[in-house]
Amino acid sequence: MQGLDVVIEDARWADLDLESLAQTAALATLSHLGIDAAGCEMTVLACDDARITVLNGDFRDKPKATNVLSWPAEERGAAQPGGDPLPALPGPDGMIELGDIAISYDTCAAEAAAAGKPVQAHVTHLIVHGVLHLLGFDHICDPDAALMEGLEVEILGKLGHDDPYRIIPAD
Repeated sequence: MQGLDVVIEDARWADLDLESLAQTAALATLSHLGIDAAGCEMTVLACDDARITVLNGDFRDKPKATNVLSWPAEERGAAQPGGDPLPALPGPDGMIELGDIAISYDTCAAEAAAAGKPVQAHVTHLIVHGVLHLLGFDHICDPDAALMEGLEVEILGKLGHDDPYRIIPAD
């Protein structure tokens, strides 16, 4: 995906090769949905909890850290709960502008540790999740959440990752 711009504000992301993880996750998501990734543009901001707290406060009025945020370039949400979003169409330049994603190292690493999974696997999930948001998918109501989570599980499965929503019983 040539139109992927990764901006690293927190040096800890370099150890994870976020650019490669984001590329793989974005390509898998777009391919799964039949969208030509060569014609898409998006930006990923790799930051820390302090920065994402400010962004979450400014844009969602929730001044607390979160794992990932997304800003779609266009509103593509479905008209009906559980329905498919509007198609992502190219602009006058022939490119599909998807939007922007911000992801926090601190929260991602803490969540991965708590779940007992590699941080790379969790980050891949969150990038898939963010790209789906850019494409108009959401999880506000149960039918939308079922659709979005189902897509995440399918895409991550193709990448060799476990279902992030499966609850593993304690021993």
